[in-house]
Amino acid sequence: MTEDKNKDFSQLKDTDPIISYEQEESAELTELNSTWDNIVNTFRHNHLALIGVVIIILIILAAVLAPVISAYDPYVQDLENKLAKPSAAHLLGTDAFGRDMLTRLFYGARNSLVIGLIPSIIAIVIGTVMGLMAGYLGKTADFIIMRIADICLSFPSLLLAMVIMYTLGASLLNLFIALSIINWGMTARTVRAETLQLREKEFVEAARSCGVKRSTIMFRHILPNCIPSLIVIFTLDIPSAIMEEASLSFLGVGAQPPEASWGLMVSENKDQLTRAPWVALIPGFAIMLLVLAFNFVGDGMRDALDPTLKE
Repeated sequence: MTEDKNKDFSQLKDTDPIISYEQEESAELTELNSTWDNIVNTFRHNHLALIGVVIIILIILAAVLAPVISAYDPYVQDLENKLAKPSAAHLLGTDAFGRDMLTRLFYGARNSLVIGLIPSIIAIVIGTVMGLMAGYLGKTADFIIMRIADICLSFPSLLLAMVIMYTLGASLLNLFIALSIINWGMTARTVRAETLQLREKEFVEAARSCGVKRSTIMFRHILPNCIPSLIVIFTLDIPSAIMEEASLSFLGVGAQPPEASWGLMVSENKDQLTRAPWVALIPGFAIMLLVLAFNFVGDGMRDALDPTLKE
């Protein structure tokens, strides 16, 4: 009889963790599917968000396939055809150096997308780690991290980026650094606010009482609950970074000639507005279109993932 009881207890001990793990995995999969369904349903009914997705996809394809679909070299000058009007040979005309505007636009999309994505990713990573530490550890860590974030947020973003670029010098790497520094603070504040709420929840208390390490609690138990907010922040950070890069390039401290950057194209051709307005208006319109597309997608993601907006 004793052996049977021990055997039953042994079987229960061995199977319970497996059942618990399978249930946890099933719950996570169900929640993931539910989140994805919310996103799909929201974008299906939100026509602006859907239009934004289509525009972004088309711009990405144009940037990736630029060498294939472009008949001209974006850097080769043809001074005999400078400021040529839109025609069959040059669909969007040429700039002041005779370079094909459509080709420059395709290659400029590469720089704009990269400059929008990479600094936003860096800012999200830094802001998330800092926000988790500030919210969960509290006290000294919270004070130091939040004061640094307050300093970064207290300056106008463009002014701070200009100071960093003038100090470090105009280069792509320094541009990434500048845009990351000015954008991480808001992410840190958002993650900190959510962490302060989540650290008092039952599942965090249970993990803490079981002796789970603080780093594990932060990154395995709290971070997944912050992901919806981070997705929304990320989709809104990208157009912000694109606009800031365009402004810096226009002021001469962003992308440098002969790079094909939309902001730099506007800056190079601003003096031709009365003679050949298309050379400045076309890249300006492209910036506006891309920024609007990402904002539409960001609004759609917010509607899908923010529980306070659901009826």
